[in-house]
Amino acid sequence: MAKSKNHTAHNQTKKAHRNGIKKPRTHKYPSLKGVDAKFRRNHKYALHGTAKALAAKRAAEKK
Repeated sequence: MAKSKNHTAHNQTKKAHRNGIKKPRTHKYPSLKGVDAKFRRNHKYALHGTAKALAAKRAAEKK
């Protein structure tokens, strides 16, 4: 008895390209999940310092 066919990619590329093969969406602020803990800790303090500096700058501009 002859072997039966196990796999074919017939028509699959055409089907895929009909709606276009799209790149995955990228986000402006990617998640920090799984990022190095030391980096995350420092990042938290850096953001806090930046926020304080911006607030001080805005306060100075208002005067």
